[in-house]
Amino acid sequence: MRNNIVHIGAGELTYEIRAIVKIAEQLAARGIPVQLENIGDPVAKGEPVPAWIKRVVSDLTLQDCSYAYCPTKGLLETREFLAARTNGRGGAQITAEDVVFFNGLGDAIQKVYGLLRREARVIGPSPTYSTHSSGEAAHAGQSPICYRLDPDNQWYPDLDDLRLSVKYNPAISGMLIINPDNPTGAVYPEEVLREMIDIAREYDLFLIADEIYQNLVYNGQTTRPISDLVGDVPAISLKGISKELPWPGARCGWMEVYNAGRDPVFDLYIKSIVDSKMVEVCSTTLPQKAIPLILGHPEYPAHLERRRKRYERFSNLAYQLLRPLPGVRVNRTNGAFYMSVAFADGLLSPHQTLPIDDPEVRVMVEGLVGAPNTPLDKRFVYYLLASTGVCVVPLSSFHTALRGFRITLLEPDEDHFVEIYRTVGRAMEDYLAS
Repeated sequence: MRNNIVHIGAGELTYEIRAIVKIAEQLAARGIPVQLENIGDPVAKGEPVPAWIKRVVSDLTLQDCSYAYCPTKGLLETREFLAARTNGRGGAQITAEDVVFFNGLGDAIQKVYGLLRREARVIGPSPTYSTHSSGEAAHAGQSPICYRLDPDNQWYPDLDDLRLSVKYNPAISGMLIINPDNPTGAVYPEEVLREMIDIAREYDLFLIADEIYQNLVYNGQTTRPISDLVGDVPAISLKGISKELPWPGARCGWMEVYNAGRDPVFDLYIKSIVDSKMVEVCSTTLPQKAIPLILGHPEYPAHLERRRKRYERFSNLAYQLLRPLPGVRVNRTNGAFYMSVAFADGLLSPHQTLPIDDPEVRVMVEGLVGAPNTPLDKRFVYYLLASTGVCVVPLSSFHTALRGFRITLLEPDEDHFVEIYRTVGRAMEDYLAS
């Protein structure tokens, strides 16, 4: 090329959650039964969409307006509906103008980071959901800046580490909170959130709160939306319907903005995000029209409660099956539908393997994990996939020095779910003993 056309942060755009699917598909083509426990799609895993939700959506498809453009920020009536829900809790008060729709939260996240000044950094958790860490690192052209989540304290943030990181890095301009957390399934208590908000206030940061799993909390845990606690701190909350309804294929998420007018720089930043959305015209109309009808439906609370109870039961089954294994750190999942498992330091080595019957598959796996500097948990994950057919995600792909894996709680058949986790547990024991 005449000039280097590659963006400075292009090398930071990684997404192992889906990259591993290519390998799983190759194995499936060779007749190896594969269990995809890597992607958070309840519908793809077999969770049925209730008939009443299907009726709402099918009725909307008969309306011509469902096929039209909507305003840049989204349908006014839906934004008013969402603003009223937030305001009804008595915390931060917003109007429809503070709600902006996107084509899924992936779209929102890329704009939130992509429209930051390059020198402005957002500190996020470690481990963290890779769409956030990749988006932030790509905008800056540098590795993500992170605060530690503690596997020995229910995956809660290490608040001392967070405070010191913010204090001694003046480039940090914002703080990311994922609650409930992906990939760990942790749910942050109110006192933790309040201290994080206090740090943001003390150092004049803005907050990004990914709250896509806000209504999937169980095991007797409670938490608060950031809008209830944020006070006068400028903040963005990212929400959506992909996990909650669930309707991931709708690609429909939104941003709520709190306290935009309190800081002119933050206000201008939010305007740049809206202007960027205007260049795209708008987000998809149909799912926006469905939101008030579904979230306001009389059957919705019971539907959500059934889902919570299901994930609660399966989170406890998973915890009971993996907790006794020696040398691993496992916390019970209390929100969302993932579990993160961390191996104790020093347990993994580059010589450990699992039996793989097909010699060609073994050669393929050895080639995949044989590259220099391959994380040791990625090595385990690929051997697990080739040996057992269970597809999980290495914890190292969530930008952490910890080594382990993330697995979902989404398999709907309880007997099959238990067998998957038993298979993983046996494989862990065999791998560590090899």
